[in-house]
Amino acid sequence: MIALFTDFGLEGPYTGQVKAVIWREAPGLPIVDLFADAPAWRPREAAYLLAAYAGALPAGSVFLCVVDPTVGSDRPAVAVRVDGRWFVGPGNGLFEPMLRRGAETETFLIRPVAAGVSASFHGRDLFAPVAARLAKGRSPEAAGLTPGAIPRFADWPDDLAAVVYVDVYGNLMTGLRADRLADGTMLMLAGQPLPRARTFSDMPVGTAFWYKNANDLAEIAVNCGRADMMFNHGVGDAVQIIPPKA
Repeated sequence: MIALFTDFGLEGPYTGQVKAVIWREAPGLPIVDLFADAPAWRPREAAYLLAAYAGALPAGSVFLCVVDPTVGSDRPAVAVRVDGRWFVGPGNGLFEPMLRRGAETETFLIRPVAAGVSASFHGRDLFAPVAARLAKGRSPEAAGLTPGAIPRFADWPDDLAAVVYVDVYGNLMTGLRADRLADGTMLMLAGQPLPRARTFSDMPVGTAFWYKNANDLAEIAVNCGRADMMFNHGVGDAVQIIPPKA
């Protein structure tokens, strides 16, 4: 199985072209559209989102991940194996949180391809073939990988106190793991303290709050409303943590 995690969107040719390459390399291989609207041009925010959602797919899955604003530059093309799952994409920090949190990790560089690779579409020409070969059970070497160190981002936090995704309802997912926030913790956005609730209907209609979403991230929402419009906030905007009073 291959899961696509990209900022390509579903409109236009890009996602379809990537899938066509995968099926050319591995006909009939199951493909899951995990995210087609990952935070565009923002590998840092996307990294925390990917780490939260990757665990939903079983060990042995391969993730083709493209949030790559510096495509065609000297940033490396990489693959990592974390707790039995493969992740293929740019070496720009997209896999940093998973590498920190994983119990068993390996890092690889994708060997250069001599010809036929577009400078601006590595998702199709470089990452998709490697991901398909890994999903078919090829060895790392046969898939085009060489063991090696990849760029790491030691200055990034373990959890990101910022909005990493805005969903179709206007809810604001953060890069904070909810279980790491103590009971009684409030989040503050645009100067407004937000209490924690278990779910939407526990709060009055029109009231803002935060909750542990279905993938264990702290998410800011408004019951029957849009948090993005209420606060005029979006991806990259900081969220303040207010610890419980002693």
